[in-house]
Amino acid sequence: MEQIIRIGIDTSKHVFQLHGVNAAEEPVLRKKLRRKEVVALFEKLSPTVVAIEACGGSHHWARLLQSFGHEVKLIPPQYVKPYVKRGKNDAADAEALCEAMSRPTMRFVPVKTAKQQAALMLVGLRDRLIRNRTQLANAIRGYAAEYGLIAARGMCKIEPLLERIAADKMLPDLARELFALHAKKYAQLQTHLKDVDAKLMAWHRAEACSQRLAQIPGVGPIGASL
Repeated sequence: MEQIIRIGIDTSKHVFQLHGVNAAEEPVLRKKLRRKEVVALFEKLSPTVVAIEACGGSHHWARLLQSFGHEVKLIPPQYVKPYVKRGKNDAADAEALCEAMSRPTMRFVPVKTAKQQAALMLVGLRDRLIRNRTQLANAIRGYAAEYGLIAARGMCKIEPLLERIAADKMLPDLARELFALHAKKYAQLQTHLKDVDAKLMAWHRAEACSQRLAQIPGVGPIGASL
């Protein structure tokens, strides 16, 4: 195969589109390959520069291709769009990636390590648990208000409210049963959050870079892991 200096890859779950050019900027590679075929191709291909759109799975592919000796550049989708020359499709996107990475002022996304992505999963899980807890707390407040049981603002007021609800003998049996289910779910979320926070702090203490970032005012351990 003629020497390829750049390859743009439009990734998907099953089929990838490749667009490669030579030193004269002539297209010498236009292929649609399945995942296994992509791996086989890059294992044999001489080291080159590869552009991938920064999206789901892109960091995995970047690390894999780097292990074969290739230089991988991740480009934010919004920076690729101006280089799409015709109707949006896989081939056009691959060509646009190949073109975009050649621009001297192009900005790239740093390739994350597997450990960094694990930390991001932890932060994402924490965010979802907090959203679920907030949603549940609002539901508890709303239902309790229907029975004249009001609590001040703040998450710290939910558990005392649940204790008051449990002690209220005037509530219908069904309402007491349902409030008890809400209380059980709320306690589970609190436990999960404590576990996640402990894991996040352990990761933070083990990462020198995260510790340095956390010293910036307004960042903290959670922000430092993003």
